[in-house]
Amino acid sequence: MFWPLDLSKKEAELSVIPKLLETQDQFIAILSVNYSDVDNIFQVVNLSTFPANLFLKHLVVLADVGGEQLMRINSQFGRLFPSGKFRYFQSGRVYSYRFKVLPVSGSLNNDRLGISGKKLLKKHLFSDLLKDVAQILIFGSACENEEATAVLSKCEIGNYLGQPDKLAKFVKQRYIWVSRITGGAQANRLGQIAQDFVKEYLERNLGIPRIRITRNGHLPGVIERENRPVPFDIVVHDYEKYAAVEVSFQVTTNSTIERKAGQAKSRFEQIEQAGYKIAYVIDGAGNFERKNAMRTLCLNSHCTIAFSRNELDVLCEFLRGYLETLGP
Repeated sequence: MFWPLDLSKKEAELSVIPKLLETQDQFIAILSVNYSDVDNIFQVVNLSTFPANLFLKHLVVLADVGGEQLMRINSQFGRLFPSGKFRYFQSGRVYSYRFKVLPVSGSLNNDRLGISGKKLLKKHLFSDLLKDVAQILIFGSACENEEATAVLSKCEIGNYLGQPDKLAKFVKQRYIWVSRITGGAQANRLGQIAQDFVKEYLERNLGIPRIRITRNGHLPGVIERENRPVPFDIVVHDYEKYAAVEVSFQVTTNSTIERKAGQAKSRFEQIEQAGYKIAYVIDGAGNFERKNAMRTLCLNSHCTIAFSRNELDVLCEFLRGYLETLGP
């Protein structure tokens, strides 16, 4: 709500959970039909408006299979599926699926499957590779090979195919569990996007030759306990002049913002004594509602701005005023 439009678009490209929740009912509806053959699922998806790679992303998240585990499945394929076939139990019968492509040479990762952030924006049909992986994600926990079953124990959505009520309950409960895992990672990722945006804005608009702008930098002599250098989101410097920029992101926890506020005074005193500067970019309602913490940050900052282009121009003007008398 509070971000520049292009930053919001960039976040949307990388944030997969809202897209999964938006298409959850359609995903459930496809798997609620009692198909005579699992391959019919792939045909239905290919004939629909539902991208096969997005369908696969649902399966990956529900099975809690990340990119690293996919690569291990590929590299250990001979141990998990020694015959090159996937034999699994379903409704009291044993089914056999012969892999079409797996194992593949190189890495079996999210990019290759089209399920990484930006790749999800482009629709893929079910290829032989996506079918092989989907088959594992749907029925992995029912594999005849016990070694494979141990690795793929969470690949259990196949137990609920053609059972709409049980399927919906399983998916929705699993997404509550998944959200607990992805929430912290999502907030961290979005915070990284905000910091990158500020850094890139300064690089484009500061207009001072030879200036260095680094992420996760340090100010000489500014230390915390055990004499460790204090990390700052962004450091702008050249020669003897240094300025730190902290980006306080709106999707944050009380502990995070309270920690920043608690550190602000001691850091400001060290920065003042060294003749440096520190600025804060305050992003969004999640911060504004924490008035005491915000007040502390403002009192211990040389420049405090909100997250918008106009405000970032104010930051550029402040930094130019400080840095314009650089040494030779």
